[in-house]
Amino acid sequence: MVGKERKNKFLYIFFLVVFVGFCCKEVKGAKAPALFIFGDSLIDNGNNNYIPAIARANYPPYGIDFGHPTGRFCNGLIVVDYAAKYLGLEFPPPYLSLSSKTILILRGVNYASAAAGILEETGKNYASRVTLNGQIALFEKTLKLQLPLLIPNQRKLSTYIKNSLFIVNIGSNDYINNYLMPHLYTSSRIYSSESYAQLLMDTFDIQLKALYKLGARKILVTGLGPLGCIPSQLALNKSKNGRCIERVNNLVLTFNKHLVQLLTRLNSTLKDAFFVYEDVYSLFTDIVRNPSKYGFITSDQACCGNGEYGGAITCLPLQKPCCNRDKYVFWDAFHPTQAVNYIIATRCYGQNATDCHPISGSKLASL
Repeated sequence: MVGKERKNKFLYIFFLVVFVGFCCKEVKGAKAPALFIFGDSLIDNGNNNYIPAIARANYPPYGIDFGHPTGRFCNGLIVVDYAAKYLGLEFPPPYLSLSSKTILILRGVNYASAAAGILEETGKNYASRVTLNGQIALFEKTLKLQLPLLIPNQRKLSTYIKNSLFIVNIGSNDYINNYLMPHLYTSSRIYSSESYAQLLMDTFDIQLKALYKLGARKILVTGLGPLGCIPSQLALNKSKNGRCIERVNNLVLTFNKHLVQLLTRLNSTLKDAFFVYEDVYSLFTDIVRNPSKYGFITSDQACCGNGEYGGAITCLPLQKPCCNRDKYVFWDAFHPTQAVNYIIATRCYGQNATDCHPISGSKLASL
C-alpha cells in the first residue's frame, strides 16, 4: 500500500515536471504572477459543478456568450475574468476541477463557490457549497501541498504569494440566503442591522487575517452591490414599478460602512499588507437608475428568468433568454450580465479606474 502511494506521488510529480517545460512560462507584461480568488456565485467560475449543490450554472443557456456553459452564473464573462485580462493573466482554474491538479495553478486558483457566505451556516438552503472558511482551507492546501512541488524554494514561493493578487468578493449570501430568509434562519430575529453587520465583520476580520498569515499581502475586497435592486428581491418583495427595495439596500450600506472601517484598520495594523476596497454599490446603483447612460434598455428585468421581473424563479435549463443580452443589466434573478461585469471591472482595473480605493486593482497588482 505504501509502495503504491509512493508510486502515485512520483507519477504526479513527474506529470507536473514534464509539463513545466511546456506550460510554465511567465506571462510577459503580467502585473502579478497569479490571481487567487475567493467568494460566491458572482465570481465562481465552475467550482459548484463538482459538488452536490443546488446552486449550479453548468447548463444552457448559461455561458451562451462564452461559447458553452462553464459554471459561471452569467451569459459570458464575470468580473474576475476581466480582471485577469487587465492584469495580463490567463483565467485561473476552479479549484475543484482537474485543471487545478496541474501546472495551471501557477496562474492562480479560483476557490469561489455559489451560495457561499462569510458565516458557515449561510447558503445551507442550497445544500453543498464551499464556505469562505472552507475556501481558505483549500488555499492552504494549495500552498502547502501543491505549490511546493512547482516552486520548491521556500523563499521564492513566499515571494510568489506575496506578489500575487488576492480578490475576495463575499457577503451577499449572508443577506439574501440568511438574514433575509426568516423562515429558514434566525439571524434577523437575533441581530439588528448594525449588530449583524458587526458579526459579519468580526468573522471576516479573522478570515482576512488567516489569508495574511498564509502569506497574502495584496488583497482586494469587493463591497456589496444594491441587493435590493436584483430581480429576485423585486419579485419577493412585490416591488411597485421595479423600484429597488430600500430596506434591503440599507442593510447593504451598513455592511459596506463596516467593511471600509475594517479594511482601514487592517491596513494600519498588518505589516506590509495592502487592502483595497472596491465600491460596487455606487456604480451599480447608478446603472439601475440610469440604464440608458450605460447603453442598457432595462434594469429591472432578468434576461433569463421567470415570474415577475424574471426574479421569482431563476434561469432554467434550456430556457430561451432574451436576444439582446448586452442591453440588459441582469442576466438572471441574481446576477448581472457580461456587459455589466465589464463595466464593473473597468472601473477598478482599467486605466482610468475610479471605484477602487485608495488605488486601482491594477496598481495594487503592480506593487
